[in-house]
Amino acid sequence: MRTAFIEQLCALAEQDERIWLTCGDLGYSVLEAFADRFPARYLNVGVAEQNMTGVAAGLALAGKTVFTYSIANFPIMRCLEQIRNDVCYHNLNVKIVAVGGGLAYGSHGYTHHAVEDMAIMSALPNLIVAAPADPVEARAITTILVQHPGPAYLRLGKAGEPVLHADGVKVEFGKAICVCDGGDLTILSIGGMLGTVLKAGEDLRRQGIHPRILSMPFLTPLDSESVLRAASETGVILTVEEHGYGGLGTAVAEVLASSGVTTAFLPLRLARTPIKIAGSQEQLRSAQGLSTEGIVQTAISLCRNISQRNAPPQNSPQMDTR
Repeated sequence: MRTAFIEQLCALAEQDERIWLTCGDLGYSVLEAFADRFPARYLNVGVAEQNMTGVAAGLALAGKTVFTYSIANFPIMRCLEQIRNDVCYHNLNVKIVAVGGGLAYGSHGYTHHAVEDMAIMSALPNLIVAAPADPVEARAITTILVQHPGPAYLRLGKAGEPVLHADGVKVEFGKAICVCDGGDLTILSIGGMLGTVLKAGEDLRRQGIHPRILSMPFLTPLDSESVLRAASETGVILTVEEHGYGGLGTAVAEVLASSGVTTAFLPLRLARTPIKIAGSQEQLRSAQGLSTEGIVQTAISLCRNISQRNAPPQNSPQMDTR
């Protein structure tokens, strides 16, 4: 995803001299493509993320479209006050890019796990929160964010993510993407979990359960219309995210509760307890139930519980009153 992002940003910067890129002394082997072509619009501020955000805010006040870039939590947690007060409060044209969302840097430990980022970012005013599922979504969302005049947060994977969408897929601001249709339940996926969700969908179909799978590239604004339509048409919703509380599951729950829609709903997400073991992204996902098998088991259990709940009550035996 990060390669798709920088390639698209370079293409857009060729056409728009307002686009700048800043980084916190990270992104080597990725950002050189931009730095070499647009050296006057590239700044490495060093390991100083608070300064990076302040510089970006100043450039935005001068009419620039500024992207800040770093890995995992660094462009968010270390400079949250600057994002809140300098960028969001003034509704500035600053786009915060975090590479390695979720557990992508699993072996580096909790300091590098971006597992609360979407909750924190979605709570800030004026801020768009986007998490593409594959390189196709990453390119399209980069273009959308350049065209959007306010602040945004772009949560990318790390590297090597497969292309999941066919050519010509339509990625729209604040809209879900229907990857495959079905009527037994709806699985809503955000970010890098889509590939695993699609594999789970194949397993479910082999077992006679046909899920509707929606990719949700935007957490804010959320496509509430697609959520409510799924609730009405399938009656069962499962959200899947490589994130803890306060992400997609929480946002969908708010939509359902505020609309008064009654539907079966379950969020599949990371536990609130910090992950204290090191391992690969795949290992840590599996330990949290975010594997293909975990999604399949959760979906089957959810559908089974609904079937049992909706089953007609068996006739009670007549009492012998003789």
